[in-house]
Amino acid sequence: MADLDPEDAKLVTLARSSRARTGAPEGAAVRDTDGRTYVASTVSLRSLRLTALQAAVAAAVSSGVTALEAAAVVTEADSVDEDSRAAVADLSPEAPVHHVLVESQTTRPAGS
Repeated sequence: MADLDPEDAKLVTLARSSRARTGAPEGAAVRDTDGRTYVASTVSLRSLRLTALQAAVAAAVSSGVTALEAAAVVTEADSVDEDSRAAVADLSPEAPVHHVLVESQTTRPAGS
């Protein structure tokens, strides 16, 4: 994760922790423009399905956040799905979404 700034590296650490704690397929973390972080893992209920990033964005929005600085997703998937990226873009189209593979220390932009 040498290519990440220290604050974004913290997001990756929080996302990894969330995923590990719940055993979910994904963990995510977002940082708002005041520096507060919101962490979530995949929600998979019969009545509700959210990706980890959607859940983290929802937690931020439900706390009154109107803009994000950055986001990170730790997942086994090869990419961050479009709906997850769209949740971040709804608040801050320019906010980076860092994609980290579970078994990797390599971080990629979400679109690659």
